[in-house]
Amino acid sequence: MPFSIALAGKGGTGKTTLAGLLIKYLVSKGKTPVLAVDADSNANLNEVLGMKVTDTLGQAREEMKKGQVPDGMTKDVFMSMRLEEAIVESDGYDLVVMGQPEGAGCYCAANSLLAGFLDRLTGNYPYMVMDNEAGMEHISRLTTHNVDVLLLVSDTSRRGLQAAIRINQLSKSLNIGVGKSYLVVNQVKNGLSKEALDLIASEDLTLAGSIPDDPAIYNFDFHGRPSIDIPEQSPALKAAFDIFEKIIR
Repeated sequence: MPFSIALAGKGGTGKTTLAGLLIKYLVSKGKTPVLAVDADSNANLNEVLGMKVTDTLGQAREEMKKGQVPDGMTKDVFMSMRLEEAIVESDGYDLVVMGQPEGAGCYCAANSLLAGFLDRLTGNYPYMVMDNEAGMEHISRLTTHNVDVLLLVSDTSRRGLQAAIRINQLSKSLNIGVGKSYLVVNQVKNGLSKEALDLIASEDLTLAGSIPDDPAIYNFDFHGRPSIDIPEQSPALKAAFDIFEKIIR
């Protein structure tokens, strides 16, 4: 099974950008190939990576549920074909996008096939990076193996930190085993306040480090440039790489 790193946090904390920097780190260290899984319903990891996505796993699941399977083809073969088509390949990493969440009705059969496909797929990769929404719905329903590292991403706001705390508590109640949880505080301008450090300490969260606010990140995002291409002299990139060096085997 791959060494899996899941990222979760409140929207706007730079979680997806950090996922892109993590993939950049793994590729730079030769820890390839990497499977990137965008499990956020507001999917935009592909933009951070500079990749174009036309098919999602959610689309395949929806087609199967609606019975849009060609005559003479079993649902298993159809799902396998559609899911293979949803893999976007790049140099050192591949991307799959979960896409839309479930609608009304029963998705049990489609989810069962999807979970089986994901388990087989992940066996081809030594590392997996999963960008999640705060509720971690996709992980809890569609993966059966454990998460080695859960990166809780927050900004310096109390709401961001509280969201990270809640997600950490939620992860313990889901049917996934988390090897180790770490907090990363992003977009830091003037260091972490005593109040923030006290809040982190009170919840027994392990602070892996902080990442400074970096204009290059904003400029890349605003101009639609892939964040994975941020130059190595970026303070945010350097800080992120230092964190990854400590927590990823």
